[in-house]
Amino acid sequence: MPHSGPLRLAVLEADTPQPQTRERIGNYTSVFTQLFQGACDNSTPPKKLDEELTISGHGIVDDLNAYPSLDDVDAILISGSRHNSFDSDPWILKLVEYTQAALATKRVRIIGICFGHQILSRALGCKVGRNAKGWEVAVTDVGLTPEGKKVFGMEKMRIHQMHTDIVADFPPDAVPLGGNDICSVQAMYAPGKYIAVQGHPEFTQDIVTEILFNRHTVGVFTDELYNDGMARVANEHDGFAIARAFLKFLRD
Repeated sequence: MPHSGPLRLAVLEADTPQPQTRERIGNYTSVFTQLFQGACDNSTPPKKLDEELTISGHGIVDDLNAYPSLDDVDAILISGSRHNSFDSDPWILKLVEYTQAALATKRVRIIGICFGHQILSRALGCKVGRNAKGWEVAVTDVGLTPEGKKVFGMEKMRIHQMHTDIVADFPPDAVPLGGNDICSVQAMYAPGKYIAVQGHPEFTQDIVTEILFNRHTVGVFTDELYNDGMARVANEHDGFAIARAFLKFLRD
């Protein structure tokens, strides 16, 4: 993607944050802007976000017309979501269709996060569905392939998780970047096309604590799952390093 100025990144918001997160930070475009700002601040030497990206947000769940023209963006980022990537709701089918259109441009690059990773895989013809091994929550370790170690610049990935849905197998054109015992398809990319992770580099201790608490309160999470997640929620994670890999992917 030869481009001298800031890249135009459209965040496709497939959900809204929990109430306290929304009050403190804003929508998921704000959450991802915070992630990329941290990635730039922690670069060596530090970078200026506004020289790297111009970020626009698009709430796609309730408005089928919220999508930007693919002519007006250089990349799209599909956010996580509490919804099922394998459902056939009109907005989900529209998102799959739009993702396929982005791929077909051979110019617009795609970043997939959790639900977005699954939607991208579905757009590429892969099966997505429930994980028989159950939930994966809070900071977990992801083993990286040799290519994954090069792409992310680390020996293993520590990343926040919040999912019980998975991609069954890597897409045919994907380079596998990582996996673990709970979910074998944790990270993948196709150079010049897309990069995706099953986890949430944008999540923080505060964001995940709120999700764990709220889902435990309404009975979605058992005591055991809640306590397990809370035991790891404050662990160090590699969100900024992963975001730096995203920025490099967009430029390469």
